[in-house]
Amino acid sequence: MKKDLKAYIKGGQIPNGSVKVSGAKNAATRLLAASLICDDIVTLENFPTELVDARYKIDFITKNGGLIVIDEEKQSLVINVSDFKNNLLDDYDYPIRTTYLLAAGLIKRSGIAQIPYPGGCKIGSRGYDLHIMVWQKLGAEVTEKLDFIEIKAPNGFVAGEIDFPISTIGGTENALICAASINGETIIKNAYISPEIENLIEFLRVAGAKIDVVGNSFVKVHGSEHLRGSNFRVMPDRIEALTWIVYGILSGGKITIEDVPFSTMEIPLIHLKEAGIDLYRNSNNIIVSPECLINGSIQPFEVSCGTHPGIISDMQPFYVLLGLYADGISRVYDYRYPERLKYCEELSKFYPDQLKWEKGAITIIGKKSAKSAIAQSTDLRGSMALVMAGLLSNGESEIYNVEMALRGYNELEKKLSELGVSISLFQHE
Repeated sequence: MKKDLKAYIKGGQIPNGSVKVSGAKNAATRLLAASLICDDIVTLENFPTELVDARYKIDFITKNGGLIVIDEEKQSLVINVSDFKNNLLDDYDYPIRTTYLLAAGLIKRSGIAQIPYPGGCKIGSRGYDLHIMVWQKLGAEVTEKLDFIEIKAPNGFVAGEIDFPISTIGGTENALICAASINGETIIKNAYISPEIENLIEFLRVAGAKIDVVGNSFVKVHGSEHLRGSNFRVMPDRIEALTWIVYGILSGGKITIEDVPFSTMEIPLIHLKEAGIDLYRNSNNIIVSPECLINGSIQPFEVSCGTHPGIISDMQPFYVLLGLYADGISRVYDYRYPERLKYCEELSKFYPDQLKWEKGAITIIGKKSAKSAIAQSTDLRGSMALVMAGLLSNGESEIYNVEMALRGYNELEKKLSELGVSISLFQHE
């Protein structure tokens, strides 16, 4: 597993070529966890095999007896969990947030799950109390141990009703996977249905669970003790697609972005058009070039980040980066994660005096060029914004702990290389 990586970046490189959007991180790692409750072999296609988060999950699964065959060329996983069971591990230090999704498969096969505490990005409060609530509502006993969370349900989870006090992506994913393994009907209220969760629901239905979604927040799940395997395709990553679009616009290069999930990005793309960006597209691809700027420059804008179908919080840093090159003052608000600001201090090293931020609001003064800098990654998407700033700068930059970006961008070095752009990664002390 890659840790403590420093990126050395030479700015001013102009990208040219094609890049294919990988399977979505926020779908793939959930589908991998859902595969653990299936009784037959599962093949996940379009799986981003190089993602750091996925590799950590695969490591945990194999240490608990699961067999996973990784095909990097085909970008697929073959998952066999016939011998998957709970084992007491020597080490539970896994720096990924969605460890809670690993519980359902272990409970189904062992009646006990000892899972790492959720890690991941520090972008505000990320408690796991709602996951404990899910397990308890489904009949489990939960104990917080020194190194891991222990969930006990000797006879498996039992059907119940889960009423979330707030809309929650992670809680909804956890509840869906757990409920699908129960031979009975579970009700989930105040669920959050994102495109990635729709992908998860589709997978669970193929496996044999009956899932009814009423509106966008009420879900009925009638699971099964036996869930079949399948060949299932991971949806393309809408956040990665937006990343390449913004990079193409700002770099002055010409990039063809393949496999863009347009149906999940309607409103984010509307905001780009309102900023004076007219993208060339067909049903699957986008071509980004300098000709996309209608008036020759990016128009200043205001956007608010919240829930799907709008601009989600993970997209926030890329609109901030876009605003830094706009012809005027832009503003980005974030109502869902108002404390997602740590990366702004690092990004401002590339753009001195161009960023002002306070809880929930970022003001961006545009129309200046980036200067080279030495910066520290703070979170996944913020780290990618720093990499882009380095590429757009007029000198040589260093980004520390850039493995945070690799958690969400599959084959990043390779894709940049295919665009004629190189970055160098080194281990740092």
